[in-house]
Amino acid sequence: MSWWWAGAIGAARKKFEDDERPTSFQSVGLIIGVTGIVGNSLAEILPLSDTPGGPWKVYGVARRPRPPWNADHPVDYIQCDISDAADTLAKLSSLTDVTHVFYVTWTNRSTEIDNCAANAAMLRHVLSAVVPNAPNLRHICLQTGTKHYLGQFELSGKIEPHEPPFTEDMPRLAAPNFYYALEDVLFEVAAGKEELSWSVHRPAMIFGFSPYSLMNIIGTLCVYASICKHENKRLRFPGSRAAWDSYSCASDADLIAEQQIWAVVDPNARNEAFNCNNGDIFKWKHLWRALAKEFGVEFVGFEEREGAESLAEMMKDKGEVWDEIVRENGLVVTRLEEVGVWWFVDLMLGGEGMLDSMNKSKEHGFLGFRNSKNSFISWIDKVKAYKIVP
Repeated sequence: MSWWWAGAIGAARKKFEDDERPTSFQSVGLIIGVTGIVGNSLAEILPLSDTPGGPWKVYGVARRPRPPWNADHPVDYIQCDISDAADTLAKLSSLTDVTHVFYVTWTNRSTEIDNCAANAAMLRHVLSAVVPNAPNLRHICLQTGTKHYLGQFELSGKIEPHEPPFTEDMPRLAAPNFYYALEDVLFEVAAGKEELSWSVHRPAMIFGFSPYSLMNIIGTLCVYASICKHENKRLRFPGSRAAWDSYSCASDADLIAEQQIWAVVDPNARNEAFNCNNGDIFKWKHLWRALAKEFGVEFVGFEEREGAESLAEMMKDKGEVWDEIVRENGLVVTRLEEVGVWWFVDLMLGGEGMLDSMNKSKEHGFLGFRNSKNSFISWIDKVKAYKIVP
């Protein structure tokens, strides 16, 4: 299908009140991880009147109480701990009208073996509660990522990753990976069900908004820049020369949501895995200048130093500084460890950028794209608008 948004939905997005929602729905979506970085985008886009497959009724599931920055989306919010099989069955088995599942969550454990067990169990709990009880279920959408091609974090450097650009036909690496475990659960549940299709989506580093995300590079860099501004310090790049100078790619959270919605309504996407990135490349040296400008701090180029400079180490004693920034600027009350995912930024900025191919996605009919620099700035603006940073 060639009618796809091609990135225009952001400009055309319309806000509407609950009383303007339709009284009947063509599709019913269940977002697992609705307060996450892509779940939040899905919660905003799916209910729009011009979203393909709609009008949509939307359920959103998350472990914690509904946060204020998610509350304006017209979504039926369900607080549920999907790591608990009994809670999942009690909360989700009654959703008999679900037609599409969007699984966009994960949990982190100390080893990849534990990651495999915990994440596979969560997905299995959800599908065990929904699949037997939703007779009109048509599609399950699973989000993983480019770690599919790189291997797990704990074995970085110990196994040979695939050579970029990554393509969806590359075989699995010979090491445990919870993305593989999630796929195996999906394939097992969908096997033999001709009426039930699936898609797997593998974004790169995600640019988006969610203070709850375990991999929130935009929010974390905003917090770092805010602390530099508060302490009247230069915005030093904490990563490597390779990251500073090499080409990288990113995935806008709204774009990922758009690709997933395309996949659940377009038969060309049935039972396929797709990479998802913005369709362009950038260098961190250019985005770093944009970050400095957004926060009014002094930009400095890459500074040679002995050994790697860990952002986690730099920020370990800044909790009280952050509390002061929150008080002085009337921000949403957060703890530094909630909004600063330092380990992830250290990982993303620690080596050369990795590129993946969007050819398969385009060949199947998805033509969406984003300008990565504009995406970067727009998500910074959203973090500010919700008063997470000054």
